[in-house]
Amino acid sequence: MMTFERISEHEQVVFCNDEATGLKAIIAIHDTTLGPALGGCRMRPYATVDEALEDVLRLSKGMTYKCAAADVDFGGGKSVIIGDPLKDRTPEMFRAFGQFVGSLGGRFYTGTDMGTTPEDFVHAKMETDCIVGIPESYGGSGDSSVPTAAGVIYGLRATNQVLNGTDSLEGLTFTIQGLGKVGYKVAETLLDEGAHLIVTDINDKALTDIAARGAQSDGSVKIVKGDEIYSAEADMFVPCALGAIINDQTMDSLKVKAVVGSANNQLLEMRHGEMLKEKGILYGPDYIVNGGGLIQVADELYEPNKERVLTKTKAIYNTMLEIYRQSENKSISTSVAANLFCEERIENRKNRNSFFSHRKPGKWQIRN
Repeated sequence: MMTFERISEHEQVVFCNDEATGLKAIIAIHDTTLGPALGGCRMRPYATVDEALEDVLRLSKGMTYKCAAADVDFGGGKSVIIGDPLKDRTPEMFRAFGQFVGSLGGRFYTGTDMGTTPEDFVHAKMETDCIVGIPESYGGSGDSSVPTAAGVIYGLRATNQVLNGTDSLEGLTFTIQGLGKVGYKVAETLLDEGAHLIVTDINDKALTDIAARGAQSDGSVKIVKGDEIYSAEADMFVPCALGAIINDQTMDSLKVKAVVGSANNQLLEMRHGEMLKEKGILYGPDYIVNGGGLIQVADELYEPNKERVLTKTKAIYNTMLEIYRQSENKSISTSVAANLFCEERIENRKNRNSFFSHRKPGKWQIRN
């Protein structure tokens, strides 16, 4: 049952229904203190509306912290479409969704997420200007996995600086779970630096390709199956696939000094961040490490500029060092330290974005 208590942390929740296209969607705006809400649109065959609502509420809150950590002038939001992306998606459905987004008057910007593609939002953009992450051929910023992977590398460098006093990754061993768009790019960069990899993925071709790449580098690649990745001995574990992989079942298997990767929501529960601290394993909060993609789509609203995006992505290195410092000084887990860092930034800037008007096509306008 929908109650105000259930959404008490959120500013606005919108249920979207378009019978003609079969669209059933929910848009959740968590917090617009730092600016208009920004967050992707996920499409899944949720079993119930309640399941979809819980997902969008959780994800939108996470985006508030992610936007604050990435230092972009946006708040947190998210949207979900209830349906099977392999069977139910149509151009008309995404145009209908674009109309609902546009009806919010610039309070919410969205783009691709799990189950949706940049091409879907080419259709949505025909109905609203509040769309990000579209293909370069349509004036967008293109593949967001490039800055996301770069951010992971900066996170790994910062972590090694804390662990060993150097940000070089040469000679270290990394376990990588997932060789998708981001994980594969991370693996390539690590091999170029002379690192050693232990990898797993459900895609045999990705495994074969990275093994061949390893044979041509100063590093090496070892392939393991599925859950064997958790017990593999390495310097750092780099999750780049599923969330909730740090849990009661995997915790005791870990034989690494740190966990730093791009996967969202790596901790099943906040207490698992405390457990990592107790085990002496340094945890790089995922929503900071994987912030490069968010930086790119937010920057797209100022007109795409890859150099500017990669420059801003470098700040992940210093943010990670600050989180580690606060964790050490306050004797708290890095996951708690990251949340406190973001909450402080939101509080300090709550009156600092009032000079921006709503976006007009092509750029942000400053009020006269």
